[in-house]
Amino acid sequence: MHCGDYALERGQAVNQAEIKARIDGRIVVASISGGKDSAAMSLHLTELGIEHRRVFMDTGWEHEATYDYLRGPLTDKLGPIEEIRGPLTMVELIKKKGMFPSRRFRFCTTELKVKPMASYLKGMEEEPVNAVGIRGGESVARSKMPEWETQKGFDCEVWRPILSWSFDDVVQIHKRHNLAPNPLYLLGADRVGCWPCVNSRKSEIKFIADNDKARIDKIRQLEAEVTELARIRNKKKGTDFASLGHKNPAFFQAKTGASGECWPIDKVVGWSQTARGGWQFELFESSDDQAGCMRWGLCDLGGED
Repeated sequence: MHCGDYALERGQAVNQAEIKARIDGRIVVASISGGKDSAAMSLHLTELGIEHRRVFMDTGWEHEATYDYLRGPLTDKLGPIEEIRGPLTMVELIKKKGMFPSRRFRFCTTELKVKPMASYLKGMEEEPVNAVGIRGGESVARSKMPEWETQKGFDCEVWRPILSWSFDDVVQIHKRHNLAPNPLYLLGADRVGCWPCVNSRKSEIKFIADNDKARIDKIRQLEAEVTELARIRNKKKGTDFASLGHKNPAFFQAKTGASGECWPIDKVVGWSQTARGGWQFELFESSDDQAGCMRWGLCDLGGED
């Protein structure tokens, strides 16, 4: 069976003619993260005979394996992937602000992904459609998202072509096209986006601690540098951490208290090694916040509920 025929006969009953009529000659720009869902989405568009540009938002905070995968196997299979980046990388942005992003101030998403992508889309001569690889089965919030939606920040329509797909659908399209997934998945990673994301789960922190000690060292170094920047800033104001009731800045933040409790990376790594029911500590709020990477479709956010 031809791939295009298979796409039309899938359980989702995709109507190719209706989709092309909805697109109406606009340029489709597919957000590529290096993860399985965005790759599956691009393959799906190809099966439907829909030409599209592929764009990767580079934060400078990805694992080297993801860059290698994007520039190697993924490009070989999907076609050219354009890499765009904001004026600063994740590390540069943290140092400039002298603070870490958090669940309340997620400036990493805004500055490193949303603004650069919005600028890219608005700079196009023709009106685009932004296709994103979000699946409803990944969370309650995603299950409530529409397949088509106008995004004011991007000034264009956003399309979620694989919103109703299951994990098995994603696996099967990789198999049909003989595309191996990002190698980080095969090592046991749940997500392959920012390495790590400030909203990482316990298992993800443990995975990085066990498999990429250099990244833990980098976070430890960043925490020391940001602490010093905060100390200097507070000194100019005649305050210090103790008088403000604050602890030293840290990459990860708990959801306890008004602003959250910061734990240094070594303590977080120690917590990640505990069994279920270990230290009574919860790092983050629900990841169902639709304002972040998930809504924009700029990140790979992990597996099923």
